[in-house]
Amino acid sequence: MNYLTLTASEKQKLLAEMRERMNLYVQKGLKLDMSRGKPSKDQLDLSNGLYKELDPSLGYVGKQDYRNYGINDGIPEIKKLFAELAGVGENEIIVAYNASLNLMYDSVQRAMQFGVSGCEPWNKQGKIKWICPVPGYDRHFAVTELFGIEMINVDMKDDGPDMDKVEELIKDPSVKGMWNVPKYSNPTGVVYSDAVVERLAKMKPAAPDFRLMWDNAYMVHALYEQREQANILALAKKYGNEDMIYGFGSTSKITFAGAGVAFMYSSEKNIAEIKKQMNIQSIGPDKMVQLAHYRFFKNVEGIYALMEKHAAIMRPKFEAVIEILEEELGDTGIAKWTKPEGGYFISVDLMPGTAKKTVALAKEMGVVFTGAGATYPYKKDPNDSNLRIAPSLPPIDELVEATHIFAVAAKIAYLSE
Repeated sequence: MNYLTLTASEKQKLLAEMRERMNLYVQKGLKLDMSRGKPSKDQLDLSNGLYKELDPSLGYVGKQDYRNYGINDGIPEIKKLFAELAGVGENEIIVAYNASLNLMYDSVQRAMQFGVSGCEPWNKQGKIKWICPVPGYDRHFAVTELFGIEMINVDMKDDGPDMDKVEELIKDPSVKGMWNVPKYSNPTGVVYSDAVVERLAKMKPAAPDFRLMWDNAYMVHALYEQREQANILALAKKYGNEDMIYGFGSTSKITFAGAGVAFMYSSEKNIAEIKKQMNIQSIGPDKMVQLAHYRFFKNVEGIYALMEKHAAIMRPKFEAVIEILEEELGDTGIAKWTKPEGGYFISVDLMPGTAKKTVALAKEMGVVFTGAGATYPYKKDPNDSNLRIAPSLPPIDELVEATHIFAVAAKIAYLSE
């Protein structure tokens, strides 16, 4: 039934029916959480053998005794593994921290305080700006907002950000960076096309200290077959732009989210500069966790084999959500959604002005979704229409119920306008 063509009386009748459904859910007293893209217990259990790799009988010595201080940029074994995974050289990567957000935050902090590539620190350059593809990742936006950087929205298309707008914006020397989740983007699931990757790699920003933040968080998180993507750092080298690239990744959603291993890759020049500052900041990362991960994975093939097991758990959940959205909202005309091939989210666009109301109604029925506006800088969705569904954490029976509740909330939000 197309809701857009309903008469006023038909809308009122349907609204009454939806409110009856809502009351039934309210009476159940549900407490379901769909707010974050966390791995489920079944996914975490896939890596329960991780710490068996630290059995004392196996030893802890490689380049040095890994129980001791030192090696700020990561143990050689894990650096080689992640360099191969990312398609970069071992001198172009740092392995540190348990989450890539730490490395991204530090990268912005260093640029603010010390500058990059010999340029004046960003916090001495007056008002600076940042390009933000939207809808996008809320934690990215939180970092640049914290440092007082003005964020500029750029629409995400089916093959990546609107490059015509990006290429226009970088003519402004006050534009210092751009957030990217290039593969299975958060929350849309978009995979940047090779053409878009190349256009980004060959950009010549007016600001010599511009940094392209390449958060490749989901590079191996396919739901079906793994997709190849052009190598941003290799392409940047081709155009003499390798210093512009800051790439990131981690095992946060591969092994244990609370005890992962993160990495950053860039030009050899940038990596050398960052290591000098890290040697003052830290006396060494958690090399024991790095060793455990190296032994657990063994090689890149081991990472992909583990990700196939993740996909087997995640795929039915994504398919269940999409099936219910199609059943409940497919012919209404009031919603459209992505059908991602990987990543952790499904992005839903509702009728303008109804996203906040949908979230509030769902909460009344016992389901917490990510707040409306979270996928935009400053939490301000100009259309109040985009919402993010995270299918990974709940058991599938709870997920099914939560998605039905989402649909009921979206219908009531529209019909009561």
